[in-house]
Amino acid sequence: METMALWEQVLLGLLVAVVLVWFFPGLKRTMKDAPKAKAGDWKGVLVPIGVVILFVLLLLSLV
Repeated sequence: METMALWEQVLLGLLVAVVLVWFFPGLKRTMKDAPKAKAGDWKGVLVPIGVVILFVLLLLSLV
């Protein structure tokens, strides 16, 4: 597998920086205007993520 040339890495880094600068004002405004989550709401996110992680670990252990 070939690695990227230096100029490609620099170009990719610049592209990432431009995208971050471009989206930062909108993300900042969205985070400010977003409603605050209650502590119980996180359980609905963390349980499925935990189940997926356990499933992936199970699949890896079976290989």
